[in-house]
Amino acid sequence: MGAVIAMSSQTAISSAEHNEHDVAVIGMSCRLPGATDPAAFWKLLQEGREAITDIPAERWSTSEEFPGNSVGKNVEQDGVPRRGGFLDDVDGFDSRFFTISPREAAAMDPQQRLVLELSWEALEDARIVPGDLHGTRSGVFVGAMNDDYAALARGNGVDGITSHTLTGLSRGIIANRVSYTLGLRGPSLTVDSAQSSALAAVHLACAALRTGEATLALAGGVNLILAPESTVGATRFGALSPDGRCYTFDARANGYVRGEGGGLVVLKRLSDAVADGDTVHCVIRGSALGNDGTTSGLTVPAQEAQEEALRLAYQRAGVRPSEVQYVELHGTGTRVGDPVEAAALGAVLGTRRPAGSPLLVGSAKTNVGHLEGAAGIVGLLKAALSIRHRALPASLNYATPNPEIPLDRLNLRVQRELTPWPDEDSPLIAGVSSFGMGGTNCHVVLGEGPVGVTGAGARGVVLVALVVMVVLVALVVLVVLRVWCRARGRWRARLRLWGRERLRLRLRLRLRLRLRLRLRLRLEGPLLGRVCGWCRASRRKRWPIRRDGCTRSPVPTPRWTSGTSRTHSSPPVRPSITGRLSSPTIGPNSSTP
Repeated sequence: MGAVIAMSSQTAISSAEHNEHDVAVIGMSCRLPGATDPAAFWKLLQEGREAITDIPAERWSTSEEFPGNSVGKNVEQDGVPRRGGFLDDVDGFDSRFFTISPREAAAMDPQQRLVLELSWEALEDARIVPGDLHGTRSGVFVGAMNDDYAALARGNGVDGITSHTLTGLSRGIIANRVSYTLGLRGPSLTVDSAQSSALAAVHLACAALRTGEATLALAGGVNLILAPESTVGATRFGALSPDGRCYTFDARANGYVRGEGGGLVVLKRLSDAVADGDTVHCVIRGSALGNDGTTSGLTVPAQEAQEEALRLAYQRAGVRPSEVQYVELHGTGTRVGDPVEAAALGAVLGTRRPAGSPLLVGSAKTNVGHLEGAAGIVGLLKAALSIRHRALPASLNYATPNPEIPLDRLNLRVQRELTPWPDEDSPLIAGVSSFGMGGTNCHVVLGEGPVGVTGAGARGVVLVALVVMVVLVALVVLVVLRVWCRARGRWRARLRLWGRERLRLRLRLRLRLRLRLRLRLRLEGPLLGRVCGWCRASRRKRWPIRRDGCTRSPVPTPRWTSGTSRTHSSPPVRPSITGRLSSPTIGPNSSTP
């Protein structure tokens, strides 16, 4: 799966490869079709899977009697595609975890809820305790273009308006909600440049970091498909593929397939990340943002404007065209958009490369669909993971080249299978493109982080630390842990805590490596006291969970379980208990968060 490069403050940065304007990606999170986190997303990409499914039955129906749906009949009349990339749990939210009342949570756009969860997960991935950012100049930049939840809420009329409706349905509050919840005082913007919103948000976040307006930034995008109106509109516009597939650069290209989800990255100036000893997944070396201006139509892309964005991004990054090995395309699979994008790439990067060394291109839209306002962060995550794992996954649904795209003349080649990078001995450099239907073009240049020292996994005794809020969550965590133990066999790493908020219940176990680890716990003492018990690694031997602490533990168990905050490294992702929130058309009729 590849290794993440962990850097110490002593790591040297080569001036030939990095400059003072570089921005480090130190944390990532995502919720995508078929993938609940970056690791699952990489597995999906690695296996070449397509996460496109039928529209979930609870989203909307073709029946005119479906509650709140006034356009059900149009779904059939207009030939609206029945497939897309969907999440399994858009109405689930642990409101109490974020100290939000069930009433307010039910009034919140699920996009606000999802971004809250993604923010927390991204910070945990960056090993940053969310509470430690309170009062800092940390910024939040979130791309979003759709308001499906507002359309659903309007179906309730004036009687459905509550004291939380104004903030719950405001798109601008998506980013502001994160800043409020975490106490962040840096810039807080919800960015809408249509389909390029998320990558534009990343560009603006990098600019804020470089100017000092922010010391850390959360950047990305979100998109949820909750009402049929937006899909009907895209169908009548002629943007959607009637067979529900994205054929990027293929002769069958006939439109895109919609997708939903979101993703965020945690950004810092590279110099700060090195000084703080952060893990660096990749580095943003440069970016550019522009617009098509006047073209033959509002939504008609301009090759010249796209070329300008590409040139400016690579000029700022200090990267020559021949050094770029891969570009994650906007690649919607449309008859107009794909040829224009290919021509621009060929003019700036392809034809300036050595003969026989074509620029590799691909699109994650063939895997998870077009996430519209969040599409750019999906492409950035794919490129970042490809750099991290030093492999390039396949772009799907490509069989016959689009006759309107002369790949050989443009010196481009579609990545059709999972392979190593073409030149692993050279710095890995990738570009990411995202274009909005109103002409706003964004391109970001990614590269490897400075070479550092990776931490070696401990062998023998394994330290497992769990931090949870309530007993029910604790039991879920333990079940997940047991299943994980069985699936993984021998443990190869020490699992500790770093960047976890101090919550109500704590448990520390000292376990030995065994192929079949059997874990049993016996709760003792008051609910908020220490948890004691024993674990069994075989039928013959037992090891107690000692009250006097572990000699190899950085923090003695009694002190840690009673509230000490010093922790290390990152454990498995924390499961949570989410409640189902009522909405005009999705989820049950009662709220049980």
